[in-house]
Amino acid sequence: MDAQVRAVDPDRWLSSRFVADPQARADLIALYAFEAELNAIPTRVSQPMLAEMRFVWWRDQMDGVFTGTPRKGHPVIEALTDLVARRGLTRPAFDALIEAQIGRVHKEPHDLEALFVGPMRLAARVLTGAEQDAAVDEAARVWAETRTGQFAEARGRREAANAALKALPAAGFPAVAHAALMSPDAPEPLKRLRLVWAVFRGRI
Repeated sequence: MDAQVRAVDPDRWLSSRFVADPQARADLIALYAFEAELNAIPTRVSQPMLAEMRFVWWRDQMDGVFTGTPRKGHPVIEALTDLVARRGLTRPAFDALIEAQIGRVHKEPHDLEALFVGPMRLAARVLTGAEQDAAVDEAARVWAETRTGQFAEARGRREAANAALKALPAAGFPAVAHAALMSPDAPEPLKRLRLVWAVFRGRI
C-alpha cells in the first residue's frame, strides 16, 4: 500500500513521512490507499454507470469494514477494517466520500467538503486519537482549493487556517502538512524542503 500511495498521491505520502510512530504511519497510509482505490475507478472504466457500480461495490464493503467482517483477500479493505476498529472511526465520512466520487463521474459539481475536508478530519483523528475538526477544516479547504486550481482562494485562506492549526497537537500536523504545498508541479526535493519548514513551524 505504501508504494501505491506514493505513486498516485505523492504529496500526502511525503507528509506521512513525518509520522514518527510506525503504526500510526501505516494507518494513515491505509486511509490514503482507500482513497487511491476510489480515485482510480474513473481511470479504469469509460462509462459512468460502470464506474458507479464499482463505487457502489465499495459502499457495500463498508458494511463489513464497520462490523469487523471485511471481505478477505483485499489488503486495503482488511487494513481499513483494522484501522477503523482501533482508531474508533465512524462511517459517515467514508460514505460521503464515496457518494462524492459517484457525483464526480456524473459531472456534478465537486463536493469539496466530502472529498477533502472529511478525509483530512479522519487523518487527524488517526494521528491524535481525538476529533480535530475545528483545527483542521480550514487547512483542508486550502488543500481542496489548491488541488482544484483555486490558488488565489487557497492563499487567501492560509492565515485563517494557520490560526486554527494552533489548536492541533503536533502529532497531528502530518495530516495537514501537504496543504503547505501550493505548487502541485514542484519537484519532489523542493516539496520535501517546504514540508520540513511547515512541520518545524506548525504552519502551512
